[in-house]
Amino acid sequence: MKNLEKYRSLLGEEVQGLLLTSRYSRHYGAEFDIAEGMAVVSPGECLYFTDSRYIESARKNIRGFRVEEVNRERNYPSCINEVCSSQGISVLGYEEDYLTAAELLSFREKLTAELVPMSAAINGFRAVKEDWELERMRKAQDITDKAFSEVCTKIRRGMTEKELQAELIYCLYKNGADGLSFDPIVVSGPNTSMPHGVAGDRVLQDGDFITMDFGALYGGYCSDMTRTVALGYATEEMKKVYETVLQAQLAGIAAAKAGATGQQVDGAARKVITDAGYGPYFGHGFGHSLGLEIHEAPNCNAANAKPMPAGAVSSAEPGIYLPGQFGVRIEDVVIFREDGCENITHSPKNLIIL
Repeated sequence: MKNLEKYRSLLGEEVQGLLLTSRYSRHYGAEFDIAEGMAVVSPGECLYFTDSRYIESARKNIRGFRVEEVNRERNYPSCINEVCSSQGISVLGYEEDYLTAAELLSFREKLTAELVPMSAAINGFRAVKEDWELERMRKAQDITDKAFSEVCTKIRRGMTEKELQAELIYCLYKNGADGLSFDPIVVSGPNTSMPHGVAGDRVLQDGDFITMDFGALYGGYCSDMTRTVALGYATEEMKKVYETVLQAQLAGIAAAKAGATGQQVDGAARKVITDAGYGPYFGHGFGHSLGLEIHEAPNCNAANAKPMPAGAVSSAEPGIYLPGQFGVRIEDVVIFREDGCENITHSPKNLIIL
């Protein structure tokens, strides 16, 4: 089923149309990314509105929607009202997760149709990826693997975290990234105990762990990977923590298959870390889904008691973080299958000492 038809399946007597305001839902429905715009999905003709900066590209590439230009005289609310009038739409489902309070108040004042929140239903289709989406994600992950291999040749004593982050970003683009999945996390030494630390002016030194969490965009889809490497040498405690995290990740990946709950996958990894005595130092979940966004649903964490569907894509990223000392995280991306999972990350996971 085409993505646009999936959206149409939500329509009926109670909701006759969908208002797509987020870049992600517009991309999903039109299967093409335009930075600015809005779209209305209806049982009849669907309309996609954007401004003069993007209208030529939209008309060339968007299928399934009639593309029209907005301007000062013909703004988004007036265009949406025209569609509602011509298509007999009295109730529009909208994306409350992506609309500001100011935007919602403005729409309620200017639109003729009633607005009802439908983010969960609209986003729900993205939990299971189509084959063409998975191919884009494999390509994004391949770019990320290549960037990691290359950046490891550039790490040296005396460079700062910021310098390493810049090298990493360059490697991602050099190897084919359309953009970044998110701002890379590059931290070293005691800063690695902060799971989402920010690169600074700290100089890399012998005996440091260096954690790099990064991803590429390709065709609108994200990759995500974390590797922790050591510079010069690693102490016995560092090696023990690293091996514990690796075994926890492998246990979680082994438990990852369609039908297993997010809790079960998370629990398999968490048990390894807890049994090793580091339970209090693993505070986040085992993994999150990703696709058009770096964080999507469903998640592999202790809060998700629902079965993971076949075709879901999730990160696999346990970690141990010892405050003021060091931290370790190892992250791959897996696709849930009926008989297990497909790991699309191919970088080595043994402890690398540079």
